[in-house]
Parts: sequence; structure tokens; C-alpha cells
Amino acid sequence: MSDTNSIKCGEKIPGFSLPDQNGELFDVEKYLGKKKLVIFFYPKDGSLTCTRQACYFRDIYDLFEDAGAEVVGISEQSVKSHKEFARVNNLNYKILSDSDNLVRKQFGVPSKALGLIPGRVTYVVNLKGEVVYIFDSQSKVQKHVDEALRIVLVLKKTDHLEETK
Repeated sequence: MSDTNSIKCGEKIPGFSLPDQNGELFDVEKYLGKKKLVIFFYPKDGSLTCTRQACYFRDIYDLFEDAGAEVVGISEQSVKSHKEFARVNNLNYKILSDSDNLVRKQFGVPSKALGLIPGRVTYVVNLKGEVVYIFDSQSKVQKHVDEALRIVLVLKKTDHLEETK
């Protein structure tokens, strides 16, 4: 997939609804205006790097929550696969099943390794639904989480400044 179709910083995210690991529908529209979003696309439940990334998000989830952000993982595996992945790793946030890769395509997440491996991209979205930060790396999984948290904390400060005006 080419980068020309990818969502860029400053653009609004598309509306979407997907089932989470419990089979409950996650509708992104319900979060806009209420919470910042950290949406991370990852290749596969249970792989070593995906598990490391998912568990690091889990380990510092409270920091995201304190900053007014919701963390959401998305991959193409089934609800059943996500349920097991979340159970085994004690994940405390939503993992969404994008089985047809429709949302991945809406975001324009590029594939890697000649299109054989789904890309790993993290988006930080402000309260208005605009992408304010994008991190794209297959291997730097800890940096996905660290950078997302850094941006969310900056947004928290600017939200506070807006409230005091």
C-alpha cells in the first residue's frame, strides 16, 4: 500500500466500529470529544514483538488513562484470537478485530516485507479526532508506547491551557 493514501498529521480519523476481544462493538465516534485516542495497528496476536508492545501498553496504561487517553489495539485476528491474547497477557484495554483490514486500509497503514506483513503504526488522536502524531516502525515497539505517552502528556497540558482561557 502506498503512503499517498495514508492519514497524515492534522487530518481527521475515519469513523469506524469494530468488535473488541469481548465481542462488544467499539464505536470510535463515542470517544471523540471525550478522550484522546492512542490507536496502534499491529501485525499479529502472540508474536514476540506484538506481545512486547501490547504488554508495555498494559504496564503503563494507567499513565495514558490519567492523561485522558484511551488505548486501542487493532489487528486482523478474530475476536476469539484477541480474547485469548488479552487473557494470556492480562491486557487492560481494547483490542479490536479488523478481520477484513477495512480500518487498516482507511488509515492507509502500509504493509512491510513486500506486502506480506501488516505494518505496525501508532496514531495519537486529539479530542477533535485529528491525528497529531504518527509513529511507524516494525521493530521499535517500546518507542511506539513511549512516544505515544509523551504526546498524550503534551496534549494534556495544552488541554489544561485551553480550559483556563
